[in-house]
Amino acid sequence: MANSPKHEKGRVTRRDFLKYGAGAAIGAGMVPFLRHLPAAASTPKDTLVVLISDVPNSMDIHRPGTNRPGYQSAINFYDRLLTYGRKTLPDGTLSYDYTKLEPELAESWEIARDGSHVTFKLRKDAKFHDGAPVTAHDVKWSFDRAVSVGGFPTIQMKAGAMEKPDQFVAVDDHTFRVKVTRKSKLMLPDLAVPVAVVINSKLAKKHATEKDPWALEYLHKNSAGGGPYQLERWDPGRQAVYARFDGWKSGPLPAIRRAIVREVPNEATRRALIVRGDADLSFDIAPKDAKELLADPKLKVVGTPIENCIHVLCLNLKFKPFDDVRVRQAVAYAVPYEQIFKVAAYERGVKLWGAKSGKPSATDWPQPFPYETDLDKAKFLLKEAGLANGFESTLSFNLGLAYWSEPAALLIQEGLGKVGIKLQIEKIPGANWRTKALIEKALPVHLENFGGWLNYPEYYFFWCYQSGRLFNSSNYNNAEVNKLVDETLDAEVGSPGYEEKIKKFLQIGMQEVPRIPLYQPYLEVAMQKNVADYEFWFHRQLVVKKLKKA
Repeated sequence: MANSPKHEKGRVTRRDFLKYGAGAAIGAGMVPFLRHLPAAASTPKDTLVVLISDVPNSMDIHRPGTNRPGYQSAINFYDRLLTYGRKTLPDGTLSYDYTKLEPELAESWEIARDGSHVTFKLRKDAKFHDGAPVTAHDVKWSFDRAVSVGGFPTIQMKAGAMEKPDQFVAVDDHTFRVKVTRKSKLMLPDLAVPVAVVINSKLAKKHATEKDPWALEYLHKNSAGGGPYQLERWDPGRQAVYARFDGWKSGPLPAIRRAIVREVPNEATRRALIVRGDADLSFDIAPKDAKELLADPKLKVVGTPIENCIHVLCLNLKFKPFDDVRVRQAVAYAVPYEQIFKVAAYERGVKLWGAKSGKPSATDWPQPFPYETDLDKAKFLLKEAGLANGFESTLSFNLGLAYWSEPAALLIQEGLGKVGIKLQIEKIPGANWRTKALIEKALPVHLENFGGWLNYPEYYFFWCYQSGRLFNSSNYNNAEVNKLVDETLDAEVGSPGYEEKIKKFLQIGMQEVPRIPLYQPYLEVAMQKNVADYEFWFHRQLVVKKLKKA
């Protein structure tokens, strides 16, 4: 075909990728989606057609190994005790408000005078999707489950000082209590994150077994919530259909009665569908598309910097020679930051390199690291490490995030090659990424992205720098960092020593660079002009209940 990109062993070369971009992949593969997607113009006012790129691998956020796209079930099918408020950003767009906690299932809450417990009064009219009443016993079972299944959900609850089932008490049907074993500024905010869902325990227990007491297999494919939507249909790898739960009482009844969430991994296909009007909203689009679609008068594009979030290059210390800090610093000096920002981010993001000092003057996070592209420094450090001739390794990226990670990987491969570091690129399907990168921590060099739900630097370091944490895919372990994070995680902002400890672990992270920041990304969303009230949330999943169609 004329003007098509050349392929080498089935792969697009860097030159061709940068020349043709995502559009190189469009073609016959898009036709099935065009056949089956309803045209937005003919879609009822209360139906929303949504496009997403990555594939949920489970409907249960507590299930070990559930990927980030899978969190959409927790957001839309379940309630939490608390939620966050709303604010308007300087550009006029809407966002959640981290500073404002509001009721969801809990009508009110009270902290004991001695700080020993927090008591929640549940709304008495709340029901699950099957009509069963929501009780404090369901809340206890759900929280017991979250702290018991292990992995990500258990550690997330621990971040909010909730670690053991005996902390949770159903006082009566509509009164729930959390015993405080250690005072933490994160406890109440942690009850509004996706993990703290309230599950229909009566339904779940019907599907539990001796080997599966938490009904992980059942909830993997089914929802058992009482949130604004219920799962009508799920075809893994293709679509999920949400049906409004008309009995929802934890907020105003949503305007959208039915949401059809289509999984379209190819960015060019998604762009074509939203431009044609065959979908109402395309979620988490590529920065290239966002930048170009801003000029389309038929569409609205919203880009929001993702709080506490960084695109990073991770170096795994369990693989030599990355256990040598000089090698890690050499890599940091060889990364072509400006090119990555232009080609992968299309300059839609926040720069995180080029700081004048490696000693932070503030506790802001994210903040730039003291590295920039300097090949002479990189070569000097490699020589100091006894690797003047370089070395070979493998650079892996998540295919589900290829819109930024593939061009970044190609540019990093080229940049590091200039100092003798030869990288073979490995593409890993999105459904397998979490297992390989985060659970097994088996990738020597990889591109990763983490956004901390609770907006503090110590929370980010808790997950990404403390030894043994899920998102510490670099296998980094520094006793001083572990201690400093533990000491600041629960401490109140502004308490004695708090700021100095934050600056200290930031400084160590900058010096030892197990994670090399590239840039802070935007969450980009394109939608038809008649879609209103889109709201950015820290968890990077679409909150359907807030949306409306004119």
